[in-house]
Amino acid sequence: MMGISTKKELKECLEKEREFYLPKKFALEWKLTSDNKYKLYQYVRLLRLTEYHYNTRKNPIHKLLYAWYRRRKNIAGRKLGIEMWENTFASGLKIEHAGNIVVNGHSKIGENCILYGSNCIGNDGLSSPCPRIGKNVRIGVGAVVIGDVEIADNVTVAAGAVVVKSCTTEGAVLAGVPAKIVKINVKAGETNE
Repeated sequence: MMGISTKKELKECLEKEREFYLPKKFALEWKLTSDNKYKLYQYVRLLRLTEYHYNTRKNPIHKLLYAWYRRRKNIAGRKLGIEMWENTFASGLKIEHAGNIVVNGHSKIGENCILYGSNCIGNDGLSSPCPRIGKNVRIGVGAVVIGDVEIADNVTVAAGAVVVKSCTTEGAVLAGVPAKIVKINVKAGETNE
């Protein structure tokens, strides 16, 4: 799902993402100690509330709530070093570490994306098109995905990699500057030849 527009979608998305950040076993402890996972969940929750109210802003109440939640999201983002726009990530966003995360609002990222920190996803500075990233993509610490590129499902972008060309190979591991395929992860029972 891209763009939350009903209360049901909002609830499902928040429940799914809450489990990443606040598993029941540690939820109270992490809240009481203001653990980084709790702060990251608060940010993602504000992002999803901003999306919901933005997508339902034809109603004047939602228009006001959109402005309120967007302001709160932006304040939390400045504290954590995260800049993201609504309707960029499908459900299942997981941020492992705060700090230096910038995602252009025209990027489109599929379900269950994991950002490990110090990431940039956006245009190349020469033209406006932004990345389109598939489902279940992991983006390592310091990895960058820029320009009019497409990344297939189940791809891992290694730490420090700079992706400037599309990768349509599902399950690929991209590494280097510029990034290239260094390995292809295969499912159990298949061979990698």
